[in-house]
Amino acid sequence: LDLIHAEGVENVWARHAHLARAIWAACETWGQEGPLRMNVPDPSLRSNAVTALHLAPPDGTRLRQWLEQNLGLTLGIGLGMAAPDSPEWHGFFRLGHMGHVNGHMVMGLLGGIDAGLKTLGIPHGTGALENAAAVLAAS
Repeated sequence: LDLIHAEGVENVWARHAHLARAIWAACETWGQEGPLRMNVPDPSLRSNAVTALHLAPPDGTRLRQWLEQNLGLTLGIGLGMAAPDSPEWHGFFRLGHMGHVNGHMVMGLLGGIDAGLKTLGIPHGTGALENAAAVLAAS
Protein backbone atom coordinates (compact mmCIF):
# COMPACT_ATOMS: atom_id res chain seq x y z
CA LEU A 1 0.00 0.00 0.00
CA ASP A 2 2.92 2.34 0.68
CA LEU A 3 4.14 1.80 -2.90
CA ILE A 4 0.69 2.58 -4.33
CA HIS A 5 0.40 5.67 -2.15
CA ALA A 6 3.86 6.89 -3.18
CA GLU A 7 3.19 6.37 -6.90
CA GLY A 8 -0.41 7.57 -6.79
CA VAL A 9 -3.27 5.26 -7.68
CA GLU A 10 -3.98 7.02 -11.01
CA ASN A 11 -0.33 6.53 -12.00
CA VAL A 12 -0.53 2.87 -11.01
CA TRP A 13 -3.59 2.41 -13.23
CA ALA A 14 -1.85 4.20 -16.11
CA ARG A 15 1.27 2.02 -15.72
CA HIS A 16 -0.83 -1.15 -15.74
CA ALA A 17 -2.62 -0.01 -18.91
CA HIS A 18 0.67 0.89 -20.59
CA LEU A 19 2.26 -2.48 -19.76
CA ALA A 20 -0.87 -4.31 -20.89
CA ARG A 21 -0.73 -2.61 -24.29
CA ALA A 22 2.89 -3.72 -24.71
CA ILE A 23 1.98 -7.33 -23.92
CA TRP A 24 -1.00 -7.19 -26.27
CA ALA A 25 1.20 -5.86 -29.08
CA ALA A 26 3.52 -8.85 -28.71
CA CYS A 27 0.72 -11.41 -28.40
CA GLU A 28 -1.16 -10.02 -31.39
CA THR A 29 2.04 -10.19 -33.45
CA TRP A 30 2.77 -13.80 -32.45
CA GLY A 31 -0.80 -14.76 -33.33
CA GLN A 32 -0.60 -13.35 -36.86
CA GLU A 33 1.30 -16.38 -38.15
CA GLY A 34 0.67 -19.09 -35.64
CA PRO A 35 -1.78 -20.82 -33.32
CA LEU A 36 -1.40 -18.48 -30.31
CA ARG A 37 -4.65 -16.59 -29.72
CA MET A 38 -5.77 -13.94 -27.26
CA ASN A 39 -8.98 -14.93 -25.46
CA VAL A 40 -10.39 -11.42 -25.78
CA PRO A 41 -9.91 -10.15 -29.35
CA ASP A 42 -11.40 -6.70 -28.69
CA PRO A 43 -8.80 -4.51 -26.91
CA SER A 44 -11.52 -2.35 -25.36
CA LEU A 45 -12.78 -5.39 -23.43
CA ARG A 46 -9.38 -6.63 -22.18
CA SER A 47 -8.09 -6.39 -18.64
CA ASN A 48 -5.15 -4.19 -17.69
CA ALA A 49 -4.33 -6.70 -14.95
CA VAL A 50 -3.94 -9.98 -16.84
CA THR A 51 -3.88 -11.23 -20.43
CA ALA A 52 -5.52 -14.57 -21.18
CA LEU A 53 -4.15 -16.61 -24.07
CA HIS A 54 -4.73 -19.94 -25.76
CA LEU A 55 -2.15 -22.22 -27.33
CA ALA A 56 -3.62 -25.68 -27.84
CA PRO A 57 -1.79 -28.74 -26.59
CA PRO A 58 0.68 -30.07 -27.29
CA ASP A 59 2.24 -26.68 -28.14
CA GLY A 60 0.86 -24.91 -25.08
CA THR A 61 2.10 -27.68 -22.81
CA ARG A 62 5.51 -27.77 -24.46
CA LEU A 63 5.90 -23.99 -24.20
CA ARG A 64 4.92 -23.87 -20.52
CA GLN A 65 7.27 -26.73 -19.68
CA TRP A 66 10.19 -25.26 -21.64
CA LEU A 67 9.80 -21.84 -20.03
CA GLU A 68 9.65 -23.29 -16.54
CA GLN A 69 12.54 -25.74 -17.02
CA ASN A 70 14.89 -23.42 -18.92
CA LEU A 71 14.06 -19.93 -17.68
CA GLY A 72 12.26 -20.45 -14.38
CA LEU A 73 9.28 -18.64 -15.91
CA THR A 74 5.85 -19.97 -14.98
CA LEU A 75 2.78 -19.08 -17.02
CA GLY A 76 -0.45 -19.14 -15.05
CA ILE A 77 -3.00 -21.67 -16.25
CA GLY A 78 -6.63 -20.68 -16.68
CA LEU A 79 -8.39 -20.53 -13.32
CA GLY A 80 -10.54 -23.56 -12.52
CA MET A 81 -8.96 -25.59 -15.30
CA ALA A 82 -7.15 -28.92 -15.27
CA ALA A 83 -3.40 -28.96 -14.62
CA PRO A 84 -1.24 -28.47 -17.75
CA ASP A 85 0.09 -32.04 -17.59
CA SER A 86 -3.46 -33.40 -17.48
CA PRO A 87 -5.15 -34.70 -20.65
CA GLU A 88 -8.06 -32.36 -19.83
CA TRP A 89 -5.91 -29.20 -20.06
CA HIS A 90 -7.09 -27.10 -23.01
CA GLY A 91 -4.13 -24.76 -23.48
CA PHE A 92 -5.40 -21.63 -21.74
CA PHE A 93 -2.92 -19.59 -19.70
CA ARG A 94 -2.46 -16.10 -18.28
CA LEU A 95 0.19 -13.38 -18.26
CA GLY A 96 -0.08 -11.10 -15.24
CA HIS A 97 0.94 -7.45 -15.59
CA MET A 98 -0.24 -5.62 -12.51
CA GLY A 99 1.26 -4.85 -9.15
CA HIS A 100 4.97 -4.24 -8.74
CA VAL A 101 5.71 -4.78 -12.46
CA ASN A 102 7.62 -2.54 -14.85
CA GLY A 103 8.81 -2.37 -18.44
CA HIS A 104 11.94 -4.44 -18.06
CA MET A 105 9.98 -7.21 -16.32
CA VAL A 106 7.46 -7.24 -19.16
CA MET A 107 10.20 -7.32 -21.79
CA GLY A 108 11.86 -10.20 -19.92
CA LEU A 109 8.59 -12.14 -19.90
CA LEU A 110 8.01 -11.49 -23.59
CA GLY A 111 11.62 -12.29 -24.49
CA GLY A 112 11.33 -15.60 -22.68
CA ILE A 113 8.14 -16.53 -24.49
CA ASP A 114 9.67 -15.51 -27.82
CA ALA A 115 12.73 -17.67 -27.13
CA GLY A 116 10.48 -20.62 -26.24
CA LEU A 117 8.39 -20.27 -29.39
CA LYS A 118 11.57 -20.19 -31.50
CA THR A 119 13.31 -23.03 -29.70
CA LEU A 120 10.29 -25.31 -29.93
CA GLY A 121 9.52 -24.44 -33.55
CA ILE A 122 6.01 -23.24 -32.72
CA PRO A 123 4.79 -21.07 -35.61
CA HIS A 124 4.40 -17.41 -34.69
CA GLY A 125 4.56 -13.95 -36.18
CA THR A 126 7.86 -12.09 -36.03
CA GLY A 127 8.60 -8.67 -34.60
CA ALA A 128 6.69 -9.15 -31.34
CA LEU A 129 9.46 -7.80 -29.12
CA GLU A 130 9.99 -4.79 -31.36
CA ASN A 131 6.27 -4.03 -31.29
CA ALA A 132 6.13 -4.31 -27.49
CA ALA A 133 9.21 -2.07 -27.18
CA ALA A 134 7.61 0.51 -29.46
CA VAL A 135 4.56 0.64 -27.19
CA LEU A 136 6.76 1.09 -24.12
CA ALA A 137 8.79 3.79 -25.87
CA ALA A 138 5.61 5.74 -26.67
CA SER A 139 4.99 6.67 -23.05
